[in-house]
Parts: sequence; C-alpha cells; structure tokens
Amino acid sequence: MNISGVRELDVVVIGAGQAGLSAAYHLRRVGLEPDGDFVVLDHAPRPGGAWQFRWPSLTYGKVHGMHALPGMELTGADPDRPSSEVIGAYFAAYEDRFGLRVHRPVEVSAVREVSGGRLLVETSEGTYATRALINATGTWDRPFWPRYPGQETFRGRQLHTANYPGPEEFAGQRVLVVGGGASGTQHLMEIAEHAADTFWVTRSEPVFREGPFTEEWGRAAVAMVEERVRNGLPPKSVVSVTGLPLNDAVRRAREQGVLDRLPMFDRITPTGVAWDDGRTVETDVILWATGFRPAVDHLAPLKLREPGGGIRAEDTRAVRDGRVHLVGYGPSASTIGANRAGRAAVRSVMRLLKETGGARAGGEATTTEAAVAVPVPGT
Repeated sequence: MNISGVRELDVVVIGAGQAGLSAAYHLRRVGLEPDGDFVVLDHAPRPGGAWQFRWPSLTYGKVHGMHALPGMELTGADPDRPSSEVIGAYFAAYEDRFGLRVHRPVEVSAVREVSGGRLLVETSEGTYATRALINATGTWDRPFWPRYPGQETFRGRQLHTANYPGPEEFAGQRVLVVGGGASGTQHLMEIAEHAADTFWVTRSEPVFREGPFTEEWGRAAVAMVEERVRNGLPPKSVVSVTGLPLNDAVRRAREQGVLDRLPMFDRITPTGVAWDDGRTVETDVILWATGFRPAVDHLAPLKLREPGGGIRAEDTRAVRDGRVHLVGYGPSASTIGANRAGRAAVRSVMRLLKETGGARAGGEATTTEAAVAVPVPGT
C-alpha cells in the first residue's frame, strides 16, 4: 500500500501514560525502533500522562500504589511534593533513558480501516498506516458527569475531579461532594479543613475495608473487572471493587462527622439539592467526584463496541479486531496492571507482525532489562 502523505509503520502507540510507556519500552526490547518501526503519540503537552493534571494537594505521599515503570525505578521522591511534579519528572526521565521519542502534543481524531490490512490513524501531525495499534488513552479525558433534574438551574459552581483546583479555593463556602470513591473521600477530607460546611452524597453505601490490600485480594478485584471486559460490558475501575482503605485519616474524618454520608438526592435546585422526602441542602458548590470513562471515541470507526456498551477484549486484544490492543483499559487500569498489559500487548503484536511480514518481526532485544534506579530531578 502506498497512499500519498501517509507514513507506514508497524505499530502506533496512542498515549504516553503508564501503559503507553510500558508498551513502548517492550517494543524497544524486542528490536523495534521508535520513529522507524513504531511511534508513540501523546496529546498531553508534557510527560506525565494523566498525573500531570492532578491537583497540587495530591502529594506523592498520598498516592496509593504507584508502581514503577519496567526497567527503571523511581527513587528519592519527596513525599510532600505534588505527585504531578514527581511523576511528571519520572516519566520524562524514563522517556529520555530509553529513547522513546514521544510525539507531543498530538491529537488522534480517528482510527479507520484501510486497504492492505492496515489501520489508518488520523492525527494532528499527519496520517499513519499501521499493522497494529496499541491504545493507551486511559480515562482522564472523559470525566463522567451524571445528569439530574434541575441541574441547569443551579446558581452556584459545579466542577468535576478533572478540574479540581485544591481545597483552599473553597474557603468559607458550603461544598457538596458527590461520589463514594477514593477521589471523593480525599476531596471531602481536605476541603472540610477550609470550607464553611461540607456534605457527602453517594449512590450506594460506601464500603470501608480494614487491613492491607493483599495480593490475593488484588487479583480477585482485577478478575472481577476482567470478567466485565470479556463480556463486552463497560469496565469498572479496579478501585471500585476493592472498597476504600480505612486508614487513620479516614477514621478521624468519620469521628468528626466529615464522612457522614447522605443518600443520592433526587433533583438539583437553584440553591442546592433536594430529596423527594422533603429534605434539602443549601450549597455553594457541587463537586462531582463521579469518575471517568475510557477515552476511546477515536476508535468508533472500527465498530469495536459490543451491545453491552464496552469493547470485548481477551488479554489486551480487541475481539472484533485483533490488530487493536487496549492497555490501561479495564483490568489493566492500575499502574501495575498497565505494566503487565504493555508487555502482553507487545507479545501479541509481535505474533501479528510475524504473520503479516512486519519489518523486524522476531527481532532480538536491544535494550537492557535490568532495572535502573533514577532519582527524580528536584527531589
């Protein structure tokens, strides 16, 4: 195939967060060259994946279970430094260490079928024709905003975790937090120290889990998410099936009444929210900590979705198109899961390239597998 203005490659990786960088690392290990055999495209302005957009008060010490990227440990990080800075610097050092040559900022608008068995990837820097696609776009770009009657009439401020600025901005205000996940509880606990009053609303009763999250429990949680993906249902996050850790900060917040949960309201009023039983809450701010959905709209032309609304995948491979691999999706959305998915996707991609005559199919590793400990700049 030779289409004017289209660049042919063996693999296109979309996204340079944890999963995308893991995939790129393993592509290098099996002998593929960046900008020659594969390319990594990232829409973000700088390294760091979704971490670069996290709010300043989310320090590195508050991050739950950040797993190192393959081949390079993160050392010497200040736990009081914003996680956006720590992990951004780490990802930047990682890209440089392994010469991944990430293209950014690049927007991917669509992936389509094209003649010759390739996929056409349409981007803001041009069009690529690829034998295989590793999609690592995560969820940060698709915040989920529930809709409730009267929402458009609210005279206060509504915002989502995706644009949460930190707690100081809510000083002296009445703030209602919607959502029973980790972000919702973190927002609530730190806002309570500045706000005039806080309220917490969730659809179901939050589940707090005592004790450590063991490896066995983690595997069971991942298996539950994986089952949904195999059945073509929209994936839930791994965190949504593990419950919330009951640590000292959470215990204090519960004792102080900060984590007194209200059931989901029925409608939104100009000055707050209301329930059908007559209860009302007056609030200045509604903060929607209601999670995210997979950012996969650019894959729509390939018609990968199942009737249940999700993309059915086996391991990382999309069942409806074996050239497409989803990493950081569903069960691989955790940082350790993203690493494993990147490696698994590359193994599958290499089998595909052998079948279709890829440039370096079956090549030997070209980078060291030994872990490199790199201190984070500025720590």
